Amino acid sequence: MNKKILLLAMLLLGCMNGFAQKLALVDMEYILKKIPAYEMANDQLSQVSKKWQAEVDVLTKQAKDLYTKYQSEMVYLSDDLKAKREAEILAKEKEAAELKKTYFGSEGELFKKRQSLITPIQDEIYNAVKVLSEEEGYSLILDRASGENIIFASPKIDISDLVLQKLGY
Repeated sequence: MNKKILLLAMLLLGCMNGFAQKLALVDMEYILKKIPAYEMANDQLSQVSKKWQAEVDVLTKQAKDLYTKYQSEMVYLSDDLKAKREAEILAKEKEAAELKKTYFGSEGELFKKRQSLITPIQDEIYNAVKVLSEEEGYSLILDRASGENIIFASPKIDISDLVLQKLGY
């Protein structure tokens, strides 16, 4: 009986240690908005994206114009010319789709550009959070911005401003 009570007491103490761990929150959106390099990178990505989208739009419009012209002339065209025009339209649509994939696909140029501009900033934030967690003894730090399951969190445990200070902002 005494062994059971001792075991139960040890389990309770072990659980209490688990509850005594320090937790904190950061708001990545807030932090990123306060970092000028991030804003500059976003502006640069936006400009590049608009430029590339304009290129895709030109090809798409050309394909649409070819199709419109084809529809208006279709009655007068021979079967060979119809096939040739259809092939031209399909080739232009394919060219537009390939360019769009090249620029905006999952491994496209925009993705690579975003990686090269944003990843170093995110890594710097991650390292600052890691250093803070080691210095302050936090066992867990959650991102409030992406924490869809966080219904309420006390502002007292938000260390976003500490992270910004650590980064020098």
